[in-house]
Amino acid sequence: MDLGIAGRKAIICASSKGLGKGCAMALAQEGVEVVLNARSKAELEATAAEIKAATSVNVTTVIADVTTSEGREAILRACPNPDILVNNAGGPPMGDFRDWQRADWMQALDANMLAPIELIKATIDGMTSRRFGRIVNITSSAVKAPIPSLGLSNGARSGLTGFVAGLARQVARHNVTINNLLPGSFDTDRLKSGAVTTAGATGKTVDQVYDEWREGEASGRFGTPAEFGAACAFLCAATSGYINGQNLLLDGGTYPGTF
Repeated sequence: MDLGIAGRKAIICASSKGLGKGCAMALAQEGVEVVLNARSKAELEATAAEIKAATSVNVTTVIADVTTSEGREAILRACPNPDILVNNAGGPPMGDFRDWQRADWMQALDANMLAPIELIKATIDGMTSRRFGRIVNITSSAVKAPIPSLGLSNGARSGLTGFVAGLARQVARHNVTINNLLPGSFDTDRLKSGAVTTAGATGKTVDQVYDEWREGEASGRFGTPAEFGAACAFLCAATSGYINGQNLLLDGGTYPGTF
């Protein structure tokens, strides 16, 4: 299926590994020129080389922290007029809200709510003037079904979701869409680090925690970054302009509700 976005330009934040990398690879496979961002030079350059070898598209790398204004400025200098923006940043740590201070909350908000909003603000007017734009925010299944130990993520990502719900309807008539992808359990470093934390708190081994989590999935497995990237690319398609302001849950059917 041709998604009709070959030759477009995309910024994919936090894209050296995990879900961000999955999105970057999927878009590049559709002929999209991609701008990758991460804090680690070695991982970022390795991912860029992998994508170039697989797709032959133009790949630009920006070593920067997307949660800072300096980092976002560096990304936008590399691609001031993207057609596609994929917002992504590492999730805040697990824990008990009684232990969190204001600085913890501000860090979570900066990464998972305010940074995406700032990038949207910097790019959306250009998208509307060119009458094409696709913005995808990687949030979390915790937006739909809050996870007690992920209170920082629950709060920050829900704030972004509420903001997007209003903005998406203001730009739809200009062929600009804003949607959110809500990942459940995907086989990434984020999931692995959560298993390590849980193992340390429960006395179980990491493998035991992993096995229990896997068995708790309706599909009996974890998702893959490639599957997630394919969903992202679909939302960015030229033919997906009537999908707007939506929260697409990708969890293999584990969420038990109807809506």
